[in-house]
Amino acid sequence: MQLISWNVNGIRACMKKGFGDFLSQESPDILALQEVKSKEIELPYSEYDVFWNAGQRPGYSGTAVLSKKAPKNVTYGLGNFLEDTEGRVITLEFDSFFFVTTYTPNSGRGLVRLDYRTNEWNPAFQSYLAELSKQRDVIFCGDLNVAHEEIDIARPGPNRKSAGFTKEERADFSSLLQSGFIDTFRLKYPDTIAYSYWSYRSQARARNVGWRLDYFCVSEGLVSRVSDAEILSSVHGSDHCPVRLVLSS
Repeated sequence: MQLISWNVNGIRACMKKGFGDFLSQESPDILALQEVKSKEIELPYSEYDVFWNAGQRPGYSGTAVLSKKAPKNVTYGLGNFLEDTEGRVITLEFDSFFFVTTYTPNSGRGLVRLDYRTNEWNPAFQSYLAELSKQRDVIFCGDLNVAHEEIDIARPGPNRKSAGFTKEERADFSSLLQSGFIDTFRLKYPDTIAYSYWSYRSQARARNVGWRLDYFCVSEGLVSRVSDAEILSSVHGSDHCPVRLVLSS
């Protein structure tokens, strides 16, 4: 089973930059998208069921999931844990696992949303995953807007007070992993330097001055099925590249 997650930074823009060719070439079983920045649109991929969570604010945030296999159930947001008006979470329920994609709120310039993220969003998301885990295994993925360790960012020193690399955000992600989840890329490649996001400024991608912000994490019961976890850094079309998880049967 091949699963892919990609922050497309606008689905309409990405479709003009090779999204369809990428999808045809990779043909994943499930493709999760973040920052679609669009109300629901018709996607010309008949082999997939498409689930959309656009949020209320036009042109902002939003997620979508394309799945070849029809799920048993689909839910949007974080349930009773926190109101999600920004379209940040979609959950697909299958027989043996829950698949969750999320676009974690960015703490923003000047860390204006750090308090919301650390005191409201992150605790709610962790509680939500904990409730799902009581029922069956969980796979969650997406742009988590955090570079967890120094290896996950090209310039850790100057960014210690930058959104995505504050001690609070990194500690929250550590707490999430300690609650029973595995960062699959680090499971397979503990010492590999690789990034999934590069600013459009200053030719950051050409110089590989990046951040690893995009993840696939699995509950401990799925670790034995993790065949590979990859960062597809050669794929363009967004300021993020896709990440891939391969599960054995």
